[in-house]
Amino acid sequence: MEVAKHFDTSVLSADSRQFYKEISIGTAKPSKEEQDGVPHYFIDSHYLENEITSAQFETMGLQVLDEIYQSNDFAILTGGSGMFVDALCVGLDNIPTNAEVKKQVILEYELDGLAPLLIELQEKDPIYFQEVDRENAMRIQRAIEAIRITGAPFSSLRQKTSKSRPFQIHYFVLNHDREKLYARINQRVETMMKKGLEDEVISVQKYRNLTSMNTVGYKELFAYLDGEITKDRAVELIKQNSRRYAKRQLTWLRRNPEYVGIDYTNSEEVVQQIISHVKKNS
Repeated sequence: MEVAKHFDTSVLSADSRQFYKEISIGTAKPSKEEQDGVPHYFIDSHYLENEITSAQFETMGLQVLDEIYQSNDFAILTGGSGMFVDALCVGLDNIPTNAEVKKQVILEYELDGLAPLLIELQEKDPIYFQEVDRENAMRIQRAIEAIRITGAPFSSLRQKTSKSRPFQIHYFVLNHDREKLYARINQRVETMMKKGLEDEVISVQKYRNLTSMNTVGYKELFAYLDGEITKDRAVELIKQNSRRYAKRQLTWLRRNPEYVGIDYTNSEEVVQQIISHVKKNS
């Protein structure tokens, strides 16, 4: 927010769940008060029944940036989904697809779950296995489909060429002390529960089969509502899976050789480091 205010510009969210109007607590969506008058894009922009893919985000995001750049030299991109960040910054690879292979992979998933597909992915592409959200069924299925079609690791298919972009990218990753980061994640989960996450999950049960609902905070409470686990266990799993996701996020973000790592001290110092770097390297 402070960086956006400094450059008098807008914020684009690359969080693949904050699009959706129906889910706010479990996605830690910034409130109107937290947005503090700064224009935000891709927050509360769609309904769950209109799921957004990374390819759609690439197209929409480029359109938004074109609008912003009519009057401003800077824009802020932030958020949790590495694939969506990559879609906008470097573009998506033209990875082959095949209807029959895709159908077979989906059938295997429906019959046996993710476990066998994860074993296959670990054997054939250990690099992507380490990076991917291993609870995201759609991404696992897509990787297996591409591997079976090409015989090549999915990670190699995703690293071919970057599309040209009409803008310069300054790429920052905040480095938090691991123990403090995990403590903040745990506290955030407790806060979400107090704000009514359980009621929010109940309100979207009819969408539970959508890819967007295979999300930390929702799938654990679905299991609780189904009587599979206790509420306390669901909350512990949300904390655990959030910590794991944070670790995978960092692995994904740091694979970019151009990223600038900033050790988190306080917001003011971080903002000054970002502004200084941008001014020096623009």
